[in-house]
Amino acid sequence: MVEQFVVGVDVGGQTSKIGVVNAAGEILSQSVIRSDVYGSDADAFLSALADAIKANIADSGKEGQIKGVGVGAPNANYYTGTVSYAPNLAWAADKEVKFAEELSAKLGGIPVILTNDANAAAVGEMTYGVAQDLKHFIMITLGTGVGSGIIVNGQLLYGHDGFAGELGHTKVQENGRLCGCGGKGCLEAYCSATGVARTAREILDTTEEPSLLRSLDNITSKDVYDAAKEGDAVAMKIFDFTARLLGKSLANFVSFSSPQAIVLFGGLARAKEFLYEPMMEAMNENLLHQWKGKIQILFSSLKESDAAILGASSLAW
Repeated sequence: MVEQFVVGVDVGGQTSKIGVVNAAGEILSQSVIRSDVYGSDADAFLSALADAIKANIADSGKEGQIKGVGVGAPNANYYTGTVSYAPNLAWAADKEVKFAEELSAKLGGIPVILTNDANAAAVGEMTYGVAQDLKHFIMITLGTGVGSGIIVNGQLLYGHDGFAGELGHTKVQENGRLCGCGGKGCLEAYCSATGVARTAREILDTTEEPSLLRSLDNITSKDVYDAAKEGDAVAMKIFDFTARLLGKSLANFVSFSSPQAIVLFGGLARAKEFLYEPMMEAMNENLLHQWKGKIQILFSSLKESDAAILGASSLAW
């Protein structure tokens, strides 16, 4: 029998990662393109993505052997194959994009299967990472936004309409910051990479405490991390605030699904040495008695790009 291969695609707010994957979960060829340079032109992004997929297939030497393309994207719907009203994707922020149908057409009819990006990361972690022995866990992705994939009894929870798992848009502060979704006080507005940068600016504006961050014009979460590594007191306060808010939210998430563990994934999760202790403390302070001290917080063991690509690719088998 001729060996078959699939393509995994992770669409993020800033970049999209593409990889050709074999049945053993090995990524044979991969590349990255920008997701944020096409404005509202969804067709232009899909064309660029199709070109990148074709180039990866050619680089891997697997033309004619691709079984399908699996894609993880923000606000993606597994049932309909659409990306709808995704606040971190300008080309889908105010409309529904027939993503799977249009990308398949640009690829000459190769089947395209779509799911939420955090769902794809959860599947990747369950198949290849720290969640291999878990059947009940929640994946929280901490990147440009805050996403989540909920695994119950080894299966993704999609809900009746395909949109279950938008934990990043649960409310954590009454009348709080405006979120990209249009709501106020969402977890994403505080515990994403962009949320950390907003916290930095707010703290710097309300204190005169010396900080390495004061010399920077456009502070990023990486800047905060770098400053914390240098022992910067303000940067440490920023992470403490973020971690405690996240930990309290994790306690709420435990209450509705009783997971074995919560897995953290994404760029911001790299700051685990500054997040872990205050996050665990806040989570356990807010858990019901039966869960105190029993819920693990794990950090993804996979490369950020690999987990999402592998998870998305598994949809196509």
